[in-house]
Amino acid sequence: MRRSHSAPDMESFRSILKSKGLKATPQRLAVHEAMLSLGHACADMVCEQIRKSGNACVTVASVYNILSGLSTIGIYRRIPTIDNRVWYDVLTRPHLHIYDRKRNEIKDLSDEDFASVATAYFKEHSPKGYKVDEIDIQLVCHRSRNSKKL
Repeated sequence: MRRSHSAPDMESFRSILKSKGLKATPQRLAVHEAMLSLGHACADMVCEQIRKSGNACVTVASVYNILSGLSTIGIYRRIPTIDNRVWYDVLTRPHLHIYDRKRNEIKDLSDEDFASVATAYFKEHSPKGYKVDEIDIQLVCHRSRNSKKL
């Protein structure tokens, strides 16, 4: 699996696909271009972005399959939400997220101190019978009336 921190540019993306024995189809290229633009998205959002751009003709099911496959090889990070939706993120390193279920948005939360404390804690205090591979924390929230943008 790739260990980079963000999704590759289009040229690098083509090279990675080739190295994995995958073709750089118009659909894969359109999905990647949409993801680079959106940052965080689920399949229907990517499909809508592609439709707006006119770069390719794809179904939501095809987009979902492409996103799933590309996350498996490390291009994107898979983010399940408590609403049983799967989102994808171009930032592949472990990090924190805020999920605003009322606005249907996911945003990165930069708090390296908290992430490192949580990682250290669970490395030492793994649930019985398990070894922690990584920590993936998602705060489920909604905006308060007085909140400022992140």
